[in-house]
Amino acid sequence: MGRRPARGHRNVPHTADVRIEAWAPDREDCVAEAVSALVDTFVDTAGADGTAETEFSVPPGNDENMLVTVLDEVIFRMETAGVLPLATDVRPADDGGLLVRWWTVDTDAVELVGAVPKAVALHELRFGPDQDGWSCAVTLDV
Repeated sequence: MGRRPARGHRNVPHTADVRIEAWAPDREDCVAEAVSALVDTFVDTAGADGTAETEFSVPPGNDENMLVTVLDEVIFRMETAGVLPLATDVRPADDGGLLVRWWTVDTDAVELVGAVPKAVALHELRFGPDQDGWSCAVTLDV
């Protein structure tokens, strides 16, 4: 089996919910890949253009909690504002948290291709350094 690409994500089989894995050389890029993995589970963004740019701060905490906070924010903004991130940039904040910048698209501009996630499950959550950088595995309740 060959080495994985330096950065990427995929869906993995799971009984009733959706499970995603993401990896990247560092923590922040792994969070950004996890956002892409989440969005890719239920919409096709091909051909969509970003309509807005938004930023938010994630308070300091352990790495798993910060990852869940970012993924929960995707679901929250989809439900309350009707937007999804097309591209994500994550940087470390001076206080130990994260600064997240999204280029978003309205949900009506993308095609639904899967079950819409309702929440991020904490069961079997994994996020941390590995032999090739950082990786995570997350189950999404649908």
